[in-house]
Amino acid sequence: MIKVDNCLISEDIVEKAFACDVIACKGVCCIEGDAGAPLEAEEIDQIAKNLENIKTEMDDTGLALLEKDGFAEKDPFDMMDVTTCKPNKECVFVVKKDGILNCAIEIANKINDFGFPKPISCHLYPVRIDKYSEFYALNYHRWSICVDACAKGKEDDVKVFEFAKSALQRKFGEEWYVKLEIAVKEYFNR
Repeated sequence: MIKVDNCLISEDIVEKAFACDVIACKGVCCIEGDAGAPLEAEEIDQIAKNLENIKTEMDDTGLALLEKDGFAEKDPFDMMDVTTCKPNKECVFVVKKDGILNCAIEIANKINDFGFPKPISCHLYPVRIDKYSEFYALNYHRWSICVDACAKGKEDDVKVFEFAKSALQRKFGEEWYVKLEIAVKEYFNR
């Protein structure tokens, strides 16, 4: 484990290669899984505040579901807030463009710059964070659908923490990320 402030970081995050290859996987992570994307309370507020802009990028199925069930629900397994899913298991915000699944939130944010790129759980992937009473545990989530991302990361020499840089900065701050880079150098020089 690598420690940065109150975060314990798995060695896999600094050792394993990963660079999303959405052309290869077609964005299938937006459809696979047990439930929708996990949402933090403040993210629900952010989405609600920007929903009119987001709706302009959604497809008809997503809009109908949004009207009927809203964009968030409780995951029945752990009772955490997650995005609502369409009958085909896609997140309510998924839109298909050129055969690739995209996020309507991300598209709308790029157009309108409202400061919310997408849920942090999606933005951080493949980093998964567990919050304990006094610290965070950051782990690398391995998923068979990301085999192309692992190959691309290896080819491009991009490690998980580098791929997730903007998301990690968003979650913990730029200063924290600088500390992580220092800790990574120390880790490899030990």
